[in-house]
Amino acid sequence: MPTLTPLPRFLALAAVLSSSSLAASDEPIDQVGKLAAEWIRTRGETARIESEWAGQRELLAAIAGAVEQRARLAEEEAALLKANTARARGEIDGLAHKNEIVEKGLAAADERLRALVRALEALRPQLPPRLQSALELPYRSLENSALPAGERMQHAMTILGRCVQFNRVITAGEETFAPEAGSPSRLLEVVYWGLSHGYALDRAAGKAWLGTGSAQAPWTWEPLPDGVPQVTALMAMARDQADPEFVIAPARLDEPVR
Repeated sequence: MPTLTPLPRFLALAAVLSSSSLAASDEPIDQVGKLAAEWIRTRGETARIESEWAGQRELLAAIAGAVEQRARLAEEEAALLKANTARARGEIDGLAHKNEIVEKGLAAADERLRALVRALEALRPQLPPRLQSALELPYRSLENSALPAGERMQHAMTILGRCVQFNRVITAGEETFAPEAGSPSRLLEVVYWGLSHGYALDRAAGKAWLGTGSAQAPWTWEPLPDGVPQVTALMAMARDQADPEFVIAPARLDEPVR
């Protein structure tokens, strides 16, 4: 059996120690490798997240800028709308004030018109019969209380216009009426001196009448027993059947002329 020299024994011992030391150091190396691999993986994930965040940050910055711009535009539109609303409200208030003034004016005008209509209705019985007949339609229209103000004004102006026209001229003609209460109606010659007074003549009966109206009494016919010649002369001149001349005819003034 061969014997071992000291050197081979040393080498054998070194080999045993070397192998034992290698076996003892295997576990720390593996841990370091795992940590290194984990660090590399974490670093790569971090780099990827940073890259993605950089792209998203630009997108978010663009979105934030757009939102900010829209917010600014919305504020400007809100300010403009507020200004327009204030101006419109001012115009509405002004129109409401004008409408109030117009309504008051219309109410006052309507009240004056109603007063005029009442005065015309009170005047109606005082008018000459011929004029009363001519104004029958507008007077009947004014009796309608639901008549619009414009139409009431039109009828009132018609009555006033006809009264003014009638008052400016001498009107002669024939009318059928009963000058005396209880007597039958008959055809008579008439002549009117405006709205103040008029004369009626019954040639066949040889009778004459003086017609007058006043604020105290309606239009009435009074007999003129001694006035037939004068009224006959007036009728002839009014019909252009005689030359104009001065004729003294009966008349009546209830109020002094001023």
